[in-house]
Amino acid sequence: MNQYELALVVSAKIEDDARAAVVESAKELVTRFGGAITNVEDCGKKRLAYEIQKMREAYYYFIQFDAEATVPAEIEQRVRIMDNVLRFLCIRRDAE
Repeated sequence: MNQYELALVVSAKIEDDARAAVVESAKELVTRFGGAITNVEDCGKKRLAYEIQKMREAYYYFIQFDAEATVPAEIEQRVRIMDNVLRFLCIRRDAE
């Protein structure tokens, strides 16, 4: 199993419960494909470096998980079409 981190940039224009639902659906994707979530970090609302879809602020979330090598591609494929996710990035973390 490898360690991965999924970074999500979620729209600031949606309600708190809708934003929580976006994060929950991303967590469900990880578990559906056999990953084990180790940590979820909510970094809160931050100013974006540049406008994305006419928004200057967004919420940042970091989901750390352990999974097989094929899982990140499956997750990225589904996160790409999720509503209210402005940007995402899934990286492999180095073993500590």
